[in-house]
Amino acid sequence: MLLWLVAIYLLASIAIGLLSARKVHSAKDYITAGRNLPLHMVLAMVFATWFGAETVLGISATFLESGFRGLISDPLGASLCLVIFGLVFARPLYRMNLLTLGDFFRIRYNKQTEMILSLCIVISYLGWVAAQVTALGLVFNVLSYGVISQTQGMLIGSAVVLLYTLFGGMWSVAITTFVQMIVIVIGLLIVTWIAGDMAGGMDKVISSAAAEGKFEFLPKLDWLDMITWVGALVTMGLGSIPQQDVFARVNSSKNERVAVWGTTLGGISYFFFAAVPLFLAYSANMIDPDLVARYLGKDSQLILPMLILERMPFVIQVIFFGALMSVIMSTASGTLLAPSVTFSENILKSVVPHMSDRQFLWATKLTVACFACIVTFYAVYTNASIHTMVEHAYRITLAGAFVPLAAGLFWKRASNLGAALAITFGLGVWLLLEFTEAELVVDPHLLGLLASAVGMLIGSFLVPNQHHHDNLKMGH
Repeated sequence: MLLWLVAIYLLASIAIGLLSARKVHSAKDYITAGRNLPLHMVLAMVFATWFGAETVLGISATFLESGFRGLISDPLGASLCLVIFGLVFARPLYRMNLLTLGDFFRIRYNKQTEMILSLCIVISYLGWVAAQVTALGLVFNVLSYGVISQTQGMLIGSAVVLLYTLFGGMWSVAITTFVQMIVIVIGLLIVTWIAGDMAGGMDKVISSAAAEGKFEFLPKLDWLDMITWVGALVTMGLGSIPQQDVFARVNSSKNERVAVWGTTLGGISYFFFAAVPLFLAYSANMIDPDLVARYLGKDSQLILPMLILERMPFVIQVIFFGALMSVIMSTASGTLLAPSVTFSENILKSVVPHMSDRQFLWATKLTVACFACIVTFYAVYTNASIHTMVEHAYRITLAGAFVPLAAGLFWKRASNLGAALAITFGLGVWLLLEFTEAELVVDPHLLGLLASAVGMLIGSFLVPNQHHHDNLKMGH
């Protein structure tokens, strides 16, 4: 019965997405929703896209194992990224009226920079989307009590998300996400209230977690610990900034004010609401410590779903799994669209430059379908946890794309050679250290970020650009 109710909810999501597709009349409608979204929709998209499977299933399990110290990258770093993007990057990027971040790299630097960094952005989404597909598979497996295997669940889930994203693009993502956010917030708050009562009261849960040291998050006064802490914060705090999904939400806003505050308030909302699954996870530890101990050793991502199935009444099960499916689908749809749009606009267009608007629209839809197949294949054959897949997704953009984006926007002297050396030094150092598995105090991607900054400085002082200011004002 529970599985059938979830299936009905999925069909309703597909119906909403397909109805939204009627608003798509051009490639720009498909990619930016006609730059017509109000504040509440942009805020909902920013919040719901980042409040994904890793937040409910991944970081909640990490919290039980490591406390706040295990969550520096997400939600702290992730929230920081959204606030920085909203307050610092949103306004100048919105004014340029681009389709993708790749367009910025072409206009500010050159075609080669556009192609390389667009490819980096596309690759970075592989782990993030795969994490959502993995979570969908897990949910179907749990709800069917093993009748549907996790692999079959991944195939079903990715097909559902693909169906409503494929036809309506950003309009489908915006409207379905707004509905899903309402389900997420109301559903998880109800479940948390019930779980808190079962655990002896919210104050008891919080005081018990505090006594166990779960809320300690600041680094020790030790330089090695401080470097590790800052590294975890920076990985998502800066590495997530040169990402198409964040930019797409900014770019779909109806004006600059919405672009700035929709992103900023979405980031703040994400940070505070991420506490809800953490509270749920610790409540589980007090309600049924044997269940938590059993799944910590087996698969910690199953703790919350199994607690709900084994200890909660049927109505709460429906609410929780409805909210969980909303969480996963809202993230999956946005993160599926972003790399597909980047590939078609910044890589495919370079190979086939004279496409009509209709041809480009269909090429983008085909890319969405192909990327869905690739990430599903990756999700099926990787053994990484949901939290790990998401955390690793941003390393390539941190090492290769952050410095060219920030310098290009805020440093007049940044040049083509500077961007080329930033990419070469950043990715080169990161990949070399990553694949040689060198034992270092600092993570390889952070050394890649420093190398990227050095490359930008050297190249820009050696050979400055002459005419980039005119190009920047032209926009797309």
